[in-house]
Amino acid sequence: MKEVRTLYVDSGEDGVRLDRWFKRRWPHLSHIQIQKLTRSGQIRVDGGRVKSDTRLAAGAQVRVPPLPDAPPKGEGAPKPGLNSRDVAYARSLVLYEDDEVLALNKPSGLAVQGGTKTTKHIDRLLSAWGEGLERPRLVHRLDRDTSGVLVLGKTPGAAAKLAGAFARRKAQKTYWALVLGHPKPSEGVLELPLVKKGVGDREMVVPAEPKDPDAEPAQTEFVMLSTAGRKVAWMALRPHTGRTHQLRAHMLAMGHPILGDPKYATDPSREISGDLKLQLHARRLEIPHPSRGTLIIEAPLSPEMKAGFARFGFEEHEADPEPFGRKRR
Repeated sequence: MKEVRTLYVDSGEDGVRLDRWFKRRWPHLSHIQIQKLTRSGQIRVDGGRVKSDTRLAAGAQVRVPPLPDAPPKGEGAPKPGLNSRDVAYARSLVLYEDDEVLALNKPSGLAVQGGTKTTKHIDRLLSAWGEGLERPRLVHRLDRDTSGVLVLGKTPGAAAKLAGAFARRKAQKTYWALVLGHPKPSEGVLELPLVKKGVGDREMVVPAEPKDPDAEPAQTEFVMLSTAGRKVAWMALRPHTGRTHQLRAHMLAMGHPILGDPKYATDPSREISGDLKLQLHARRLEIPHPSRGTLIIEAPLSPEMKAGFARFGFEEHEADPEPFGRKRR
């Protein structure tokens, strides 16, 4: 691009950092190149000088100077992050897709985002859909060992609306879990603030003391769907807040830890779990579509959950797809 242009910030990009705004449009630009262009005043916002980490407001005017061209393919161009097998795997996870929304069936054991020791994750696989503006955007999270529905926005505007639905509690999430024991009452709402604490050599989420300034409100609705004697219960769980490890910490606090949980377990739950992996599955998501109607997406049972159902004799067709609907009528 050899000419100066003025572009406007989309309403769905309100609050996005300037450097990330550029990377979405021109993925071949390095952060160093963007910083040099801002420091020299070649990139401006609403006519003024800015830093590369400036947060953009919807409707702002961005001066885009002549930019270096992307390297031609085969001549020093960066190698793609995914091979054909990775792309095929990413595509195999699709539960639903249109021009604005992508929903994936996240496997247990696959992290949503990367870290120091995590190189395989959902965020990396999103390159299968392209880079820059074509790359889908995460709008919520699932724990590494939790399987099920993960929804993403395919445009900045769609991502903003989907994220807003989660923030305003317009997204209705239904999780399935197998837990130790026979909860009483069998349905209700647990309101129990949570806080992150160091427990031994690890960080855990635990019930907060009444006056703990770091406490975060947490609310989980629950319904028991079935039982295997009084040893194991099949639960539907609906988090009304989105705290880290909320469902796992709340069920442990109720005295009914989720089976197969390596972190929030008791000796009895470990014994009955045996070799089972975490028995927590994001089964269903009902959320307003960014531009039309309502989306209802269900994820089939993961192999880990199928193993738990088979061991305790549960059949997924026995469950009401919307077990919390009866409580609202």
